[in-house]
Amino acid sequence: MSAFDALVGQSDVVTLLRSAAAAAASVVAGDRSSGAGMTHSWLFTGPPGSGRSVAARAFAAALQCAAGGCGTCHECHTALTGAHADVEIVSPAGLSYGVAETRSLVTRAALAPTRGRWQVTIVEDADRFTEQALNALLKSIEEPPPRAVWLLCAPSPEDLLPTIRSRCRLVTLRIPRYDEIADHLEREGVDRSIAAFAARAAQGHIGRARRLARDDEAQRRRRDVLELPSQVATVGGCFTAAANLVDAAKEEASAIVESVDAAETSALKESLGDLGGRGRARPRGAAAALSDLDRRQRSRATRTQRDALDRALLDLAAFYRDVLTMQVGADVDVINPDQVRTLERIATNSTPESTLRRIEAVLACREAVDLNVAPLLAVETMALALHHG
Repeated sequence: MSAFDALVGQSDVVTLLRSAAAAAASVVAGDRSSGAGMTHSWLFTGPPGSGRSVAARAFAAALQCAAGGCGTCHECHTALTGAHADVEIVSPAGLSYGVAETRSLVTRAALAPTRGRWQVTIVEDADRFTEQALNALLKSIEEPPPRAVWLLCAPSPEDLLPTIRSRCRLVTLRIPRYDEIADHLEREGVDRSIAAFAARAAQGHIGRARRLARDDEAQRRRRDVLELPSQVATVGGCFTAAANLVDAAKEEASAIVESVDAAETSALKESLGDLGGRGRARPRGAAAALSDLDRRQRSRATRTQRDALDRALLDLAAFYRDVLTMQVGADVDVINPDQVRTLERIATNSTPESTLRRIEAVLACREAVDLNVAPLLAVETMALALHHG
């Protein structure tokens, strides 16, 4: 067993990180001459689902483990699960990282490790830093404390300022092959046929493949999305389909954030002594703290809804990709074998040119949502474009 077992299809990355962990162990032992393979700032890049944060967590475990990431000791277990005292794992609570949040991270990273090895900060979705927040981070990246390690995760190096990425060692991950994901799911106890379907339907996204393999509700949402191409035959159907898609994204987002929001609010009230008793004065500062929490929760809900909608749009793009491969007679497997009849019908009744326009409409919708266009307006525009071909 190893801390890197959950990292699928990234053998070169594992070799690199194991070597760096060994160099880091030499530094901890006082032999700095053998620590050339270790640096204080790392940037993990790769497409969504490639395992950026999985790699960062595994590396953090290897840095804290005396055996270089055995995967079974207390250090590995707590680092991998986010419970290690010297491993801070952060993701944006809302749409972006702000300056105040970044300064708090910098302050924590400057602390000496409590267990005597490394103070590791893993930053998921580092592409969501505002420019001002990145400037606040720059000083710590340039001149880190002796035992501080920054592990930044982003889709590509270009998502960060040149001054940041030039000071980080780059680790590039690739999308795993479908068979590698299916093998991994099978080792987790998933039936082979389901694992193969989930790996292909998720388009190489490991986390989503796992949800599709295990969660009936995730499978239902995917099927609902893939019905949209059949629902845009009329203008009225376009508006109905768009509304349904956006509502489904809201529903999925609500299911994700509601329990988290309730737990956060309850914990904050308890910490403030604001337990809601009748006739009791609210503690000083409670209103401001609760208002700030509400603002962050609403921002997180917006981001979660956008992410859910983006997953649906990627499914649509893959659907039309399959249509196009059928129309041009490409010798490749379809991503959605469970939709073959619908794919064949649409492929027969349209042209490759119209399919390309539809793919462009889906991708334009993704870009519009990312640029903060109202989701319903963006999806309605896309649906009408799909209707007209």
